[in-house]
Order: sequence, then structure tokens, then C-alpha cells
Amino acid sequence: MDIEAHRDLKLLEAVDADSRVTQRGLSIQLGIALGLTNIYLKRLVRKGYIKCVNVQSNRITYLLTPRGIAEKLRLTYEFMDYSLHLYGEVRQHLRAVIRECAAKGRRVAIFGRGEAAELSYLALKEFGLEPLAIFDLEGGHEFLGMPVLPISQHVDVAYDLMIVATLESSGQPLARLIRDGVPSEKLFPLRQEAVIRRKPADLVRSTNGHHG
Repeated sequence: MDIEAHRDLKLLEAVDADSRVTQRGLSIQLGIALGLTNIYLKRLVRKGYIKCVNVQSNRITYLLTPRGIAEKLRLTYEFMDYSLHLYGEVRQHLRAVIRECAAKGRRVAIFGRGEAAELSYLALKEFGLEPLAIFDLEGGHEFLGMPVLPISQHVDVAYDLMIVATLESSGQPLARLIRDGVPSEKLFPLRQEAVIRRKPADLVRSTNGHHG
């Protein structure tokens, strides 16, 4: 599923959940600029998926049309199929590296605390490993009962590999972590598209001699 189709789905879901949602509210939910949200909305209106209703002189209500409901259902099934395929691919990719880490006694940390982090945690447990630390940008949270540290504290933790637990393929999370001082050779993205592809064994070997 490409990014535009995913945004269409998120917009249709948001309008279906709350017909009084504003464009500003939609832009926050989607994490995109207000102007871009306006463009997406106009495109969905033009396609006949969403109808704008003026309930007051300064208030617009957005309603899903029958075509919009059908499109939301189609995109939902497409997203489910995409997600299952992606999770299977990521899990296989992740297990190959963690197997090497377990065999070589490497210490693994996780960056992130969402669904991808849970997937990473379960893969570690499968091979008898515990995450050495959990990081996110700010810290101050908990993840499965473990404290979440701010990424600025990574220098105080003797990890060999940091799983970048996000399903983004843009490479932006990696770039941010490198700017925060995390050695690039210690970073392991779940999405292979985020970096130049390397064999799992190469990823693990690249941590040799780097123990924090």
C-alpha cells in the first residue's frame, strides 16, 4: 500500500469516526501540513467519497458517501493484506539477526515503544534474550513494565545493536538517531528499504568490537 492510499484510508476513517472533525484536526491525526490535508480532502470530495455539508456559515461537516464507505472497506482490506505481508517479512528479517545476536552473546537495545517494538521484544524473547534497554526520543515512559530512556542516554548503555523499531521505510528515524550520536554501525532498521541492504550476519559482525 503506497503512502497516498494509506492517507486516503486514514482520512476516510477519521471522517467516519467524527463528521465534525476539522481540517486542522485531520492534519494533526495524519501528521501532515494543513495545506496538504486540504489537497487530500478536495481530492476525496472530487472522487465522490466525501461530501461537504454547510451546517453553519462558518462550519462544515464532512460525510462519507456510499462510494466513500465502499472505498474505505476496500482500502481496509488492502491495508490488512499489506500489513500481514509486511509483518511476516519484517519478522523473518528480524529473527535472522537476533539468532546471530543470541549465538554471539550480543546485547540488544530497542528504540521505540509501539507495535513494532513489541514485535522486536517478542523476537528477542523467542531466542532467550532480554532487551538491554528501551529508548525513545524523550524517555519518561514505560514499555511492558520496563523504563523507557531518552535516546540521549544511549552513551551510558553498553549495547551492541539497537533495533530501530519502526515500520517507516523513509530512513528518517535512522538519520535522527545518527544525528543524536548513535553509531550507524550499531543501528538495525526493521525495514530493509531504510538502508543499503546487508546480510544479517554482516549486521551482527559490524558490532564486533563495539561494546558501548
